[in-house]
Amino acid sequence: MITGLVNKLRILPRWVIILIDLFIVAFSTFLGYLLRFNFAYQRLLDFDYEVGILVNITCALLVILATQSYAGIVRYTGVEDGFRILKVSVLSLTLVLFVNLIYFYSYQYNLIPYSVIFIAFLASSLFLYHYRLVVKSVFLYYKNAVTAQKSNVVIFGAGELGIITKQAIEGGTSSDLKVVGFVEDDRRKVGKDLNGTKIYNASDLKWVIDYYQVYELIIAIRNVSVKRKNEIVDICLKKGVNVRAVPPAEQWVKGHLSLNQIRNINIEDLLGRESIRLDSENISHEIKDRVIMVTGAAGSIGSELVRQVISYDPKLLVLFDQSESDLYEVEKELETHRNGHKVISVLGDIRNKQRLETIFEAYRPHVVLHAAAYKHVPVMENNPSEAIGCNVIGTKNVADLAVAYGVYKFVLISTDKAVNPTSIMGCSKRIAEIYVQSYHQLLQSDNYDNTSFITTRFGNVLGSKGSVIPYFKKQITDGGPITVTHPDIERYFMTIPEACQLVLEAGAMGKGGEIFIFDMGKSIRIIDLAKKMIKLSGLEEDKDIEIVYTGLRQGEKLYEELLNNQENTSPTHHSKILIAQVRIEDYQAVSGLLQNMEKLIGNNQEMGIVKMMKRLVPEFSSNNSRFEMLDQEMV
Repeated sequence: MITGLVNKLRILPRWVIILIDLFIVAFSTFLGYLLRFNFAYQRLLDFDYEVGILVNITCALLVILATQSYAGIVRYTGVEDGFRILKVSVLSLTLVLFVNLIYFYSYQYNLIPYSVIFIAFLASSLFLYHYRLVVKSVFLYYKNAVTAQKSNVVIFGAGELGIITKQAIEGGTSSDLKVVGFVEDDRRKVGKDLNGTKIYNASDLKWVIDYYQVYELIIAIRNVSVKRKNEIVDICLKKGVNVRAVPPAEQWVKGHLSLNQIRNINIEDLLGRESIRLDSENISHEIKDRVIMVTGAAGSIGSELVRQVISYDPKLLVLFDQSESDLYEVEKELETHRNGHKVISVLGDIRNKQRLETIFEAYRPHVVLHAAAYKHVPVMENNPSEAIGCNVIGTKNVADLAVAYGVYKFVLISTDKAVNPTSIMGCSKRIAEIYVQSYHQLLQSDNYDNTSFITTRFGNVLGSKGSVIPYFKKQITDGGPITVTHPDIERYFMTIPEACQLVLEAGAMGKGGEIFIFDMGKSIRIIDLAKKMIKLSGLEEDKDIEIVYTGLRQGEKLYEELLNNQENTSPTHHSKILIAQVRIEDYQAVSGLLQNMEKLIGNNQEMGIVKMMKRLVPEFSSNNSRFEMLDQEMV
C-alpha cells in the first residue's frame, strides 16, 4: 500500500516544499533560542522569541522565492542541491543580520540575539539538506522494494561518469534496472564501495556476470581504448549480456544525463581506432585565411572535410557538388557552426568544365580538396562511360583549372581499389592518380612550381553511403537475411573523421607528386562483422537473422590492397601516413589516351574505353565481369 502511494506521488508540490522549508527554519530558530538560554522558557519570552522566529521565516521566504530553491525535485537530491541550500542559508543569514543591524541602530535593541541567528543558520542548513536526503532514500527504498522485477546492471567505470550513470538509472521514474556493481581496471578502486555499490576488478567480469545474473553492462568511461572496449564487449556478447554506452557529455540534454540517452553500443564504436595526433599548426598554416574549395562537398568524405576545414578559419569555404538536396543539408548544418566564416554553396558537375571555370574565376581558390567521384563498384562496372567521365575527365578538368588559376595545392582523394584494380571504378581512380602525378612531373620539368598535386589513398570508411555497415543495419532492422558476397572477403575500415584528418595532414605535409597511403590497421572479415552486428542487436545468428552468401559482385575483390606488387613505401613524420613509390607515366602519352577516351565516351563505345583503360593500367585485370574477355585478348 505504501509503495503504491509513493509511486502515485510523483513530485511534491512546490508550495509544500516551501512550507516544509519554512517550518524547518522556524524550528531551527526556536532551537537556537532554547540552546542560547539553556531551555529556560521564561527567558525566551523576555526576548520575544516569536518575533525572532517571524523575522527569520520572512527573510528565508524572500530568499527562497528569489533563488527558487524549491524548484529541484527532492527525490533526486544530490551534491549540487547541497550547495544550493547552503547558498540560500548564507543569503538568508546575511539578510537577517542586515535587518537586525538596522533595528539596533534605530532602537538600540537587537530583534534576535546574534548567537541565536548563527545557531539557527547552522541547524537549518543541516536540516534542510538532510530532510531532502531522507525523502530521497524513502523513494529509492520503495522504488527498489520489488527487486525480483528489476534487471541487474553492471557499470564499467567507477569514476565521475560512473556515478552520474548510476544516479540516472536510479533516478529514472520508469527504470526497471538495478545497479549491482561497478567493474574497474584501476586496482586502487577495486574492493571499495561507491554510494553503497561495490567495485569489482574488471578481470573478474565473467564471474560478476554469472554471480549477479547480469542483464546489461553500461560502459561509462570517457577514454577507454578501442581494444579494451572490444574485450569487454566480446565477454558480454559471449555471456548474452546487452551492452550500452554513455554518450559524450556534449550530447546530454541540457547538460544532464538521463536513462533514455544511454545508447546501445554500435559496431562503429568497436571498429574505430585510437585518436590520432595531428600537426594542427601546420594544417592551420595551409588553410587559415585562404580560400578552400571542396569538390563532392555533400558526400560522406567531402562533408566531413568541410566540417574540419572550417575549424581552421579559412577566408572562404567553397562547397561544390552536383547533389542539390545533400548540398542543402550540409549548408544548413554549417549555419549553426560557421561562427562568422564565409561559406559558399555552388551547384555543378565536375564534368562541366565551363561551369567549373566560372567558379575558379569567381573565387580563386588557394587549395582544392577533390573528393567528387563515383564510387560504387557494381554500378560503375555497368557504366564505364560514367566512371571515366566523372572520375577521370572530371578530375582532369579540376586539375587543369587548378594550374590555370594558380591553385597552391590540389589534393586528390583516391581509394585502395586503385591498387591492382579489378573493377572499372578502381581503374578509373588509378587513372586519375596517374594523370595528376604525370601532370605534376611535367610542371616540375618546366620549372612551374605554383601548383602541387598530392594524392591520398585509403580504404573503406565507416558510415559512408557506400559502406556495408548501414546496409547490414537495414537488413537487421528488416529481419534479415544479411547478404555477404563471400565467406572469405575482407576489408579495411577507417572512420570518416579519421580519414579526413589524415587527408588534411597529408595535404599539409605534401610537397607535390606524392601518393600518401594511410595505415588502415588490420583488415576485417566481413562475415565476422556481420555476426558481431547481429549479436550487438540482441539477436542470434540463424535463429533470428540468417546470413546468406550471394557470390562476388562484378569487379569485386576478396582482399583490398594499398600497394601493388611493384610499389614500395617510405615513411613520413606521421606514423599513420606513408608515401608510395610508384611509377610515373609520361604526361603527353596519358593526355593523348584521355582525349581518345573522351571521344569514345561520346560515342558510347564501352569496350573501346575499357581497352584503353587496360592499356594505360596494365595491372588492371577484370574480375567476375563481362570485360574479362578483354584480358584474354590482350595476353
